[in-house]
Amino acid sequence: MPLHVPQAPAPALRSVLTALDSPTAVREARTPVLSTLTGPFEPELPLPVHVLDDITAPDGPPRTRLTGWRFLIRDGDRTVAAAEAMLTADGWAFSHFSEGPYVSSAELALSEAESLPSAYQPRLLSIPELYMVTLWLHGDLTADGAEGGLGAGDLLVPLAPAPPGIAAHRAHRATDLLPVLTHRLTRAPLLGSPA
Repeated sequence: MPLHVPQAPAPALRSVLTALDSPTAVREARTPVLSTLTGPFEPELPLPVHVLDDITAPDGPPRTRLTGWRFLIRDGDRTVAAAEAMLTADGWAFSHFSEGPYVSSAELALSEAESLPSAYQPRLLSIPELYMVTLWLHGDLTADGAEGGLGAGDLLVPLAPAPPGIAAHRAHRATDLLPVLTHRLTRAPLLGSPA
């Protein structure tokens, strides 16, 4: 089924386009690929970036919050980097360029998600406590990409490199994966310490 990619806010896209048109921003980026290619670069596949904070909190289901929009950057027929826009007090602003394993892993996960039997809205979900990023396949296709929590039918696809013991590029129901992640973060008491 095709993915239903949400539309990024126009100011977020403009901030990325402005950065891509700036020789200084591209040259000073810590992305060797962008500084060695001449472009033209095209941002595509805008994905809202959500953060899952404090997944071990006992007060209900984990909450997500929007932190930005990430665009895959293409040079001709290949993806070479990503660009992210973040929300500031003054509106949307370009944040940074990136490259490396998460970019190619996200592209692969998106490609694999298109072959799933159900349609989803793709998002990215960062779990800072585990240094983990997942492709979040949200089941509500009509939802605003900037809002909403994890749904019962949502899938999470860990991107590579995933934490040890978590298989990258394998779709998990959010309701199945979150307890595993929570368990990883719950520390067992040290021997000899009071329980």
